[in-house]
Amino acid sequence: MDAGNTQAFDACLREALAQTREWVPRWLGKLHSSLKDRELSAGQLSEKQGMLQARTTLESHRDLIATRFLAALAESMENALPHTGSGSRRSPTVSFDELELMGDDQVQETVELARVQQVVKMAVDEELVTLTSRLNGAQGLTVVNPDANPLRAEVIVAALMTALKGLHVPAAVRTRWLQVGAIALGDDLRHMYAHLSQQLDRAGVKPAGYVVTQTVTSRQTAAASAQKEEAVSVQEVLVNDNLLTLDHLHQLLVGNLDLNAKSDNSTAVSDNVMGRTLASEVVTLMLKRIAADERLLEPVRNMLQDMKPALLQLARAEPRFFADKQNPARRLLDAITERSLAFTNELDPGYGPFSNQVRGIVRTLLKPGDDLADRFPGLLAELNRSQAAAVAPAQVQARGLAVQTLVRVEQRNLLAERVAAEIRARNDFEKAPGVVRRFLTGPWSQVLAQARLEVSDASPVSPADSPALRYSDILPDLLWSSQLALASLNRPRLVKVIPGVLRTLREGLDSIDYPREKAESFFQALMGLHEAAYKTQRSEPAPHEDPPSVQHELDDEPWMQRTEARDSCLMDDTFPDAPNTQISTQPAFLETRPLQRDWADLKAEMAGQGAQALPVGTWVDVLQDGQAMRWQITWASPHGTLFLFTGANGRSLSMTKRGLERLLEQDRLRVVAHHGVVDEALDEVARQAWINSSKS
Repeated sequence: MDAGNTQAFDACLREALAQTREWVPRWLGKLHSSLKDRELSAGQLSEKQGMLQARTTLESHRDLIATRFLAALAESMENALPHTGSGSRRSPTVSFDELELMGDDQVQETVELARVQQVVKMAVDEELVTLTSRLNGAQGLTVVNPDANPLRAEVIVAALMTALKGLHVPAAVRTRWLQVGAIALGDDLRHMYAHLSQQLDRAGVKPAGYVVTQTVTSRQTAAASAQKEEAVSVQEVLVNDNLLTLDHLHQLLVGNLDLNAKSDNSTAVSDNVMGRTLASEVVTLMLKRIAADERLLEPVRNMLQDMKPALLQLARAEPRFFADKQNPARRLLDAITERSLAFTNELDPGYGPFSNQVRGIVRTLLKPGDDLADRFPGLLAELNRSQAAAVAPAQVQARGLAVQTLVRVEQRNLLAERVAAEIRARNDFEKAPGVVRRFLTGPWSQVLAQARLEVSDASPVSPADSPALRYSDILPDLLWSSQLALASLNRPRLVKVIPGVLRTLREGLDSIDYPREKAESFFQALMGLHEAAYKTQRSEPAPHEDPPSVQHELDDEPWMQRTEARDSCLMDDTFPDAPNTQISTQPAFLETRPLQRDWADLKAEMAGQGAQALPVGTWVDVLQDGQAMRWQITWASPHGTLFLFTGANGRSLSMTKRGLERLLEQDRLRVVAHHGVVDEALDEVARQAWINSSKS
C-alpha cells in the first residue's frame, strides 16, 4: 500500500465514523416515527401495546444507543481489518456445534440478526460492491477480497447488535427495533457507502477487480450424477429447501422433535416425519458440500457420494447420527475424509490400498438388509486397523523417539529461561561485558538446565560431584574475570581462576553438544578480555569500558542439540545451527490456495495461543526442495513451542514454533485444513439454515 492510498484509506475510515455520528441519531428518529405509525395502525391490542412499549423504551435509551453503537462500530471496524488478526473473516453465522448448545432465545436472536442483515444487504448491494472495490484498491489489493472491507454490512449490523444487547431491555423490544428499523438502516448505509466511494474516487484510488470463477462440469459427470440421484427414492431427494431453518435444525439437534412416534397422535407423527425429512436434508447438503471440497481427490469424493443411499437410510433410523461425533457412522465418515486429506495425487504411496478399502466399505453399506446400523462399527474398526498396519514399526518407533526428544527439549528450554532469569538477577551481572552476558543467558543457561535435569533423573550424588553445582560455582569468577576494572587489580587471582573457568566452560558446552565453531568464537573473545586485564598495570587506569547496554539475550528459538535434531526429525532449514541454510532462497507457492489463511492472522494467533493456533490434526503443505509435501500435525508440545508432523507414508517431521512461523512468512507452508471435512460440511449446512432463516 503506497503512502497516498494509505492516507486515503485512513481518511475514509475517519469519514465513516463522522458520517455515522450524523446518521445514527437520524436513524433512531426514523425508527421512533415508524414505531409510532405501527402503533397507530395496529389492528390487535397486543401488537399496539408491543409497539407502544418499544417506542417508549426507545425514547429513554436513544442517547445511550447512539453512544454504544458508535463505540461498538469503531471497535468492530478495527477488528474487521485482516491485518489485525483479531477479527473473524467469516460472516457472523453460527457453526453446527454451536447451534446444538444454544437455547431457544439465542436461536431466535440469531434468526433476527440474519433477517436484518438480509434486508440491509439487499438495500446496499450495489453501493457496497463499489465501496469494497475502492477500499480494496486503497489497501493495495488487485483482486477484490470482501472480507478486507471493514465497513461491510455485517460489521455494521453486528455492531448494532452489540450495542442493543448491552441494554437492559426486554428481548421483544430489541426484536421490534430491528424489525421496524431494518429498512431505514439500509437506506442510511446506502447513502454513506455512496459518499465514501466518491471520496475515494476523488482521492484517485483505483478500484480492485473482481474475478469470476466458472466451474466446468462435463456432460459425463453430470449424467453420472443424474443416474446416482435416480437410484435414490423420491422422498429422499425431494426435500424442501425452506424447511431447513435454524429453528428447525436446532429442534432436531436438541431432540425437541418426537422422532420415535408410533402412536396415532397427529402431532407426534408430524414431528416424526419432519425430523426424518430434516435429517435427510442435512445428509444431502452435507454430502453436496463434501462433493465440492477440492481438497479431496475426485475419486474419493465420488465414493463418498456413492454412500448417500446408505446414509439417507440410516438418517431415517437415527436422524441425529451426524451430530453425534461418537456415532460409528459419523466416525467412519470422519476417518475416511481425514485419511483422504493425506493424498494429493492418485499415484501417492498408500492411496491405492486406501481407495480399494473405501470401495469395499461402500459395497458393504449398499447391500440390502435391516442391519445397516450394525455394519458401521465393524467397518470403522477394520479401517483403523488397516491404517495402523500401513505404518512400518520402524516409523512408529521413530515417532515415539521424536516425541520423547521434543518433550525433553521443551523441558530444558523452559528451565533454561528460569536459569537465565536467575543469572540476570545477580548483582555482578549488569557490569559484565555484553558478550559474556549473552553467553550466560544463552548457551550457559542451557548447560545449567541440562545438568539440573540430569541430576533430577539420576540417582542421588554428592553435591561436590554434581555438574550442576560446578557449572554454577564458576559464575562469580567468570563475571569477575571479564571486568577489566576489577580483574586488573588482582592479577594473581586472575591467573589462578582462568584455567578452571575455561576447563569448566568447555566441559559444560560439550555436555550439550554446542557447536565447536561458536564455542571457539566465545573463547577468543573471553581470552581477549583476560589478556587485556592481565596486561593492565595497577598504577595505570583501566581501559575505558562502554557502560552496560541493553542486550537482546532472549531468543524464542528453542535450543536443540544436533543429536536431538536428528532424533526428533527436525526440518533441516528450520534449525538455527544447521550449516548453509537460506530459507528465503527456497521457492514459494506460486498460486494462492483458497484455503490459505492470512499470515498476519496466523502469526497473531500463534503469539497469543501457541499450539492452539494450529491445533493437532491440522493438515499443511510444506515446500521442501521445491516440492509441496502434505503433512499433518500429530503432536504439539504442551507450551506450543514444538510441533511434530506425520506424512501419508508415516514419516515424521518436527519444527520449532519459530521455524513454523518462518515457513509461513516465507509462504513455504500452507494450511490445508484446520478442522475435519465433515465438521466444515456441517457448518455449511448450518450456514444454509441461517440463510434460509433470513429469508423466511
